[in-house]
Amino acid sequence: MKIKSIIYSVLGMACASIGLSSCSDFLELEPQNEIILEKFWNEKADVDGMIAGCYSGMQSDNMMLRMMIWGEFRSDNISRGQNLEKDLNIENILKENIMASNGYTTWEAFYDIINRCNTVMKYAPGVAEKDPSFSESELKADIAEVTALRALCYFYLIRTFRDVPYSTEAFTDDDQVMDLPATSFDTVLDSLINDLERVKDDAVEKYPEGSSVKKLYQTARITKMAIHAMLCEMYLWKKDYNTSIRYADLIIEEKKKQAEEENANSMLATDYRKTNGYPLIPTDYISSPSIYGNAYNRIFGEGNSSESIFELTFMDDDNMLSNGAVSLCYGNAKNAGIMGYASVSSFISDDIDSKSFEVFYNKYDVRAYENIMGNVIAKYTHTLSQIDFSSGTVGWDLSGFFPENKVKTNWIIYRLSDIMLLKAEALTQLISNEETFTEQDKQYYQQAFSLVNAVNKRSLCQPASQLKDTLDASKFNTKDGIETLVMKERHRELMFEGKRWYDLVRRSMRDGNTNYLVAQVLQKFTSNTSAIQNKFRKMDAVFWPYNVDELKVNKNLHQNPAFGSGENGNYTKD
Repeated sequence: MKIKSIIYSVLGMACASIGLSSCSDFLELEPQNEIILEKFWNEKADVDGMIAGCYSGMQSDNMMLRMMIWGEFRSDNISRGQNLEKDLNIENILKENIMASNGYTTWEAFYDIINRCNTVMKYAPGVAEKDPSFSESELKADIAEVTALRALCYFYLIRTFRDVPYSTEAFTDDDQVMDLPATSFDTVLDSLINDLERVKDDAVEKYPEGSSVKKLYQTARITKMAIHAMLCEMYLWKKDYNTSIRYADLIIEEKKKQAEEENANSMLATDYRKTNGYPLIPTDYISSPSIYGNAYNRIFGEGNSSESIFELTFMDDDNMLSNGAVSLCYGNAKNAGIMGYASVSSFISDDIDSKSFEVFYNKYDVRAYENIMGNVIAKYTHTLSQIDFSSGTVGWDLSGFFPENKVKTNWIIYRLSDIMLLKAEALTQLISNEETFTEQDKQYYQQAFSLVNAVNKRSLCQPASQLKDTLDASKFNTKDGIETLVMKERHRELMFEGKRWYDLVRRSMRDGNTNYLVAQVLQKFTSNTSAIQNKFRKMDAVFWPYNVDELKVNKNLHQNPAFGSGENGNYTKD
């Protein structure tokens, strides 16, 4: 890792914190220039500013592009878009022609945030000793917050590269050496879980509200619920299914409690019978029962919805950061619905055009119309969805597209339906491999199916009074059947959200083979399928190569054998 650039980044973020007068400035902080690190850590505002810098760093195009590309572009969701001659690195990823020289194999942005978090942990206790207004509970909450952000960064890294250099030390001196060997996936995962277990009860449960900006904090910053969401998913990767379910239940119960409180204070209570009692935002409009898209508008258009757990929040102010990754890769409104570097895989767009609905399962699934326009990715690029089924045939109107390079859609890390489906996946793994379900197996199956069915029913363009389940439980009543159903519902629900590739990798690691992943990915290819199938024959290939520059500066790092001999020599000559 390039230690000097990481150190200078920390210095720059310390400077950006000058002038931070209150927590209401948190999401509106603008960067400044140089500062001497040792003269900075004097009061709580300095700590607040450094934490704000962690969030703004995660919103950078450098990091956002990798969250998107690492989590989506090798999956069955994404194909070639337009103007890729401007970025051959992306084109090669889409062709599964990834080399160690590919620019998107760099990880500096993630280690930058990791080092900022480590730096806060190093200096914040000293600030608490100097500043009498910096209470012990606030210090613990700040440490919990940056511990979670650091864990999230490492979680992205191990899901992408498998084994990665791991350190909890703050690098603030360019004399420090950081040529660390890679630590194994399992060891890093265990460390992340242990860290989060240690700090989870210190995290903020609810931030004080008092302004429109502060209201965003509940989902724009790390909370105890966000840590629970991370633990839910991490335990799933660890194959500790009961603990994963326990954390999912904590989130679901808290979301139900919040929904009850909102209903008690509202003149128009939301009816959650359609979603089996789970507090998912209805897709239909109360004022127009034959028009659908309300859930999209609330979750993606407005952002920071009641379903949200944690999302990177982009302010509407044109002077603040925009979501450049969505604008570049998915599209924007220069011409309404213009295609970016990525497009929808043809087998998915054909599924809608031909009305076969094998991916979306039903012609009444609103997600088929609000996320996709032909082969253009619409999710995240627009704010208003109105799908009209009043005449019995679909008519859709997507609007509120952002101007070029001014996309302000939040990037969602965790939301309720994601957690529900993670729980459903964990439940499927508790089912025995017996040919006939035991009584316990039946309970696991019924719980998993109820979760999937709730997410699916929320998306149906049918009035609640006429709603019929489109998923027939009797068709999935084997372990393989319900496991596949969960995967397909995650595919439909979380399409283009940076989740799909990681879902396929997790399935491969659990199965001990790449069969399912290969079957899904090959659907988007019409040529060279044998070569791609051979490439994925070994598990190593589902992870990315280390960048050639990292191998040059870190002699203790050895290449993923799927992308070379495993030695450094064949890369240093370049």
